[in-house]
Amino acid sequence: MKTIIEPFKIKSVEPIRFTTKDERIKLIQQAGYNPFMLHADDVLIDLLTDSGTSAMSSKQWAGIMDGDESYAGSKSFYRFEDAVKKITGLKYIIPTHQGRAAEKILFSTVGGPGKYFPNNTHFDTTRANIEFTGSEAVDLLNETGKHPEIRADFKGDMDVEKLEGFIKKTGAENIPICFLTVTNNSGGGQPVSMKNIKEVKSVCKKYGIPLFLDACRFAENAYFIKKREKGYADKSILEIAREMFSYADGATMSAKKDALVNIGGFLAVNDASLAQQCRNLLIVTEGFPTYGGLAGRDLEAVAQGLEEILDEHYLQYRIRSIEYMGDKLVAAGVPIIEPPGGHAIYIDAKRFLPEIPPEQFPGQSIVCALYIEGGIRSVEIGSVMFGKYDKDGKLIPPPMELVRLAIPRRVYTQSHIDYVIEVIIEVFKNRHSLKGYKIIYEAPMLRHFTAQFAELN
Repeated sequence: MKTIIEPFKIKSVEPIRFTTKDERIKLIQQAGYNPFMLHADDVLIDLLTDSGTSAMSSKQWAGIMDGDESYAGSKSFYRFEDAVKKITGLKYIIPTHQGRAAEKILFSTVGGPGKYFPNNTHFDTTRANIEFTGSEAVDLLNETGKHPEIRADFKGDMDVEKLEGFIKKTGAENIPICFLTVTNNSGGGQPVSMKNIKEVKSVCKKYGIPLFLDACRFAENAYFIKKREKGYADKSILEIAREMFSYADGATMSAKKDALVNIGGFLAVNDASLAQQCRNLLIVTEGFPTYGGLAGRDLEAVAQGLEEILDEHYLQYRIRSIEYMGDKLVAAGVPIIEPPGGHAIYIDAKRFLPEIPPEQFPGQSIVCALYIEGGIRSVEIGSVMFGKYDKDGKLIPPPMELVRLAIPRRVYTQSHIDYVIEVIIEVFKNRHSLKGYKIIYEAPMLRHFTAQFAELN
């Protein structure tokens, strides 16, 4: 069959409140032209993030009712621990309320001034948690991954030569951990090949540096490996995931992505001493080691979600639905990162609005236009999120200016996606009328969450 249907039935629905264009103009102005500041009720299609926005299954909701809320030694923790170990094979499993909590605990333990953490591309909270300790986050994405218009199978790969050169220059003793983000969120949701994971591990092993995976979307990455990498077509998603994690010494994960839940995460490590240090900090900040900031019911939902995410029918539907959206946009001439990644479509704001320079935030212009035109909430991933300033206060833009439309799992149907496509194409047709923006308020860290903007004339 050519049509790939949703591998689930809809059992519960939530109404969408419709707004007019005039209403949305006023609402985005009141929000300081920042979609994070909008009330969710004022959004028609919410593609701000795929984190914590999934629809849970009937078995996950049943697990919610069955959760054991014991403070210590909850049976729900042991089910959670078993589910994580089954996939990762890592020895010590530390639950946290979400991925950034795992990052905070890890980098607070091993980070500090004079330390460096290489990655294919750090996402926002990872970078912020590293920099908060005084360490430096370093991106070593392969060159192809920096060019949205080039189609390649594994654009999320790390540049292995650059990694080794960086280690030699910096000193292995100053690099506590090397990271790989799978899939590479900031790089367009692009997958990392098993070959690259092996090569990065080889370099790390040579210099005695532990390799960790940022595993938020490990199952989507495993599916891409199955479909695109030689030798994996006949392997199950679980087998591929286990091999990915076999090269890792640890992992962080926001369970709000591929574990299909609304809250939760974990830190997993093989080093007993590191695990003990992290658990000590966990008790201070999150909770006892067998609940770590989560209710027993949440641990149950994560455990069930980690089983469901391995379903190949679901992953086929998930990846194909993103691809469907990307194909329609490319056919209409809309510039995006090609090929489409696993969880989102990334509009290339540089090619969409070439007349608006980075210091006027072309991605933010598109984000605001999508909301005004169709009530769609998206997020800028460019100079707002990752831009820095030099000593003279001049913007240092990142390599790419992007707008991410992240698709929540099991939430929207094809008709919703078709509507989103229509709105994007309409904005693209009228792109020459769009204006740049300036920041009128920004926080010292993670400014994109709370920044306020003004439209430029």
